[in-house]
Amino acid sequence: MSLSLCMIVKNEEKMLPKCLASVQNVVDEMVVLDTGSSDRTPQIATQFGAKVYDFVWCNDFSAARNAALKYVTGDWVLVLDADETLTSAIVPHLRNAIAREEYLLVNLVRQEVGAEQSPYSLVSRLFRHHPEIRFERPYHALVDDSVTVILEKEPEWQIGYLPEVAILHAGYQKSAIAQNNKYAKAQATMETFLATHPHDPYVCSKLGALYVEVGKIDKGMELLKRGIAACEDNYEILYELNYHLAIAYSKLKNIPPAINHYQAAIKLPIYPMLKLGAYNNLGNLLKTTADLTGAKKAYETALKIDPNFATGHYNLGMICKALGLFTDAIACYQKAIKLKPNYAEAYQNLGVVQLKVGNTQASITAFKNAIILHEQNNPQEANRLRQGLREMGLV
Repeated sequence: MSLSLCMIVKNEEKMLPKCLASVQNVVDEMVVLDTGSSDRTPQIATQFGAKVYDFVWCNDFSAARNAALKYVTGDWVLVLDADETLTSAIVPHLRNAIAREEYLLVNLVRQEVGAEQSPYSLVSRLFRHHPEIRFERPYHALVDDSVTVILEKEPEWQIGYLPEVAILHAGYQKSAIAQNNKYAKAQATMETFLATHPHDPYVCSKLGALYVEVGKIDKGMELLKRGIAACEDNYEILYELNYHLAIAYSKLKNIPPAINHYQAAIKLPIYPMLKLGAYNNLGNLLKTTADLTGAKKAYETALKIDPNFATGHYNLGMICKALGLFTDAIACYQKAIKLKPNYAEAYQNLGVVQLKVGNTQASITAFKNAIILHEQNNPQEANRLRQGLREMGLV
């Protein structure tokens, strides 16, 4: 089975080389649709052997993606954005999946690089080159709606998924969001779609979450509640609606309904890795209510789902410290640091616990590492910590 990469791009000369390098020896064809670049994006794509086509941007991601699909010749299509890369570990599983005759679409796990709350999502980015598969929705363009229609007419097809992380996404780090004005672009496009689809659960989820993120909490909550009322059996969307509604209640300091919505999200029958953010945030809320045992259980569940979740190890360390389980806390902080070597807060709290158990030299070392890391991003905290060490006579 031949595999084609299908992309739309604009002014991505910095990110595109890494993306294309990740698939260069995986795909049989690269189709890149340029929507008006003023930098070297088209030339870079050509250097990697891509077939580059031009498209006049019309403020509709689906229109652009469907235009790109017309140039694809492979049996299967892999869709990536320029700020994404394919993991090398997923390649054998990907090849096995597209060799299976029953699959029409294969969902892939995407990891948000640097995300601390909800680092994983399931994305419909690998699908058979079927003549009736097309993207819909002007923003967050998806093939899911067209796939649903095909499955109703051709029930022999199945949808699969690969359980390992397949795509690494760097585009939603704060710096990237600010640089590309992503929130404003997304809001304008989704509001246009919402005007003609006022009860669409997916757009209610995405736009509602965006409103909450930018401080329009009441407006966001209204949309999220509307989406829950309209959502029937799409558990992934229902999870997101409850998850973001819990965040909204948390921002309003209304803890009981926030806990309820995280618990509702966790109970849904979806891929466990997608629940990681809900378990972690639930633990944070339970901690604020002094339910340390419940918080500990939530963090431990998150770490069972993903043992490499550095934030989870750190949060569990905080709970163990609060419970007086200092040896366990030290182990948690050390795991967090191993996974995330620049974790200043983990070093700082490791220093606190080492001091409590009498390991003064280990404590000083941890504090010094915390100061070095804080100086890069939080010099005020570095100075405060340095002054605290002087007052304790440790430096």
